[in-house]
Amino acid sequence: MTQPGTEEPLADSRNVPALLSALRDQARSCTVRVTGTPGGSIHVRDGLVVAMETPGAPGIEGLLLRSGRVEEEAWAEVRASDTTHEHLAAELVARGLVGAGELEVISLGALFDAAFALSLAVPDAWEVTKPVPVLHRNAGVTPERLLDEVARRINLLAGEPGSVAALARTRVRSVTAAGLPGTVGGLPARHQAVLAHADGRGTARDIAFALGRGLFAVMADLRHLLDRGLVRPDKPVADTRPSTAARGAPSASRSTAPVPASVPVPLPRRRPGRNSAPEPRPHD
Repeated sequence: MTQPGTEEPLADSRNVPALLSALRDQARSCTVRVTGTPGGSIHVRDGLVVAMETPGAPGIEGLLLRSGRVEEEAWAEVRASDTTHEHLAAELVARGLVGAGELEVISLGALFDAAFALSLAVPDAWEVTKPVPVLHRNAGVTPERLLDEVARRINLLAGEPGSVAALARTRVRSVTAAGLPGTVGGLPARHQAVLAHADGRGTARDIAFALGRGLFAVMADLRHLLDRGLVRPDKPVADTRPSTAARGAPSASRSTAPVPASVPVPLPRRRPGRNSAPEPRPHD
C-alpha cells in the first residue's frame, strides 16, 4: 500500500519494524493500524513515531486521569474544546493542567510503554492509512530507538526465555489475598499499591490501568514482588489484549492467518545467570 502522493511501495516490509523504517526513509506522515487481539495504532509524523495506542497499556489519557493528575471534569472540558483531538496537548498546557515539559515526559513514556506492550503478542496484519489525530507532545523517535528501548525493557524483566510474555498474561495474587503469610513491612508505596490490586482476577495490564501507571513499571514491581515471594501466579489468560508486536504480515496491506496464542505456562521465577533474554528479535 502506498500513501497518496508517493509511488514508493511498502510491500517489501517484512514486519512492523521494517515497515516503520521504510516510512522513516520516505519521511511519511500516516497512521499504521495493526489488527490482532485486539490490535492498535502507530502514529507516524515525517517518518518518526510520535505515539502508539493499544488496549495493552495505558495511554496518556489513562495515565493523567487514573493517577489523579488531571480531574475528570477538566479533561471533559478539554476534549469538548477540541473534538478532533488535534490540539489536545496544547490545550492541556494552555489551561495549566499539565506543564509542557511534564506532558512531554508523559507522552514519551506512554509511547515507549505501548511499544513494549505491543511487542509481547503477534499481529495478524497491518494497514497504512492517512494520519489520524492523536494526543501527543514529543518530536517523535526513530524505529531504531523504539526497538532499543523495547529490548532494554525485556532484558531487565526476563527470567528465562518467554518469561516476559508469561508475566504479562498471568493473573497474579498476593500471598495475603491467597491466605498465606507474607511480610509487606518496609515496602515502598508503589509496591503496596500493586499488592493491593493483586487479587487473582487481573493481570499486570489490569493493575497498570487501575493505578494509572505504565505496564513496564508495574511488571517490574511484580517481578520484584514475585522474587520476594509476596505474589504468586494464579491463572494465565489468553493473549487477548496486548497486540501489534513487531513481526507478522509480509506486506503493508495483506493479512495473514491468525497465529495461535502461546500455550499458558507457569510464571517463572528469576534464576541466577538466566536474568537476561537472548538477543531480542523485533517480535520478542
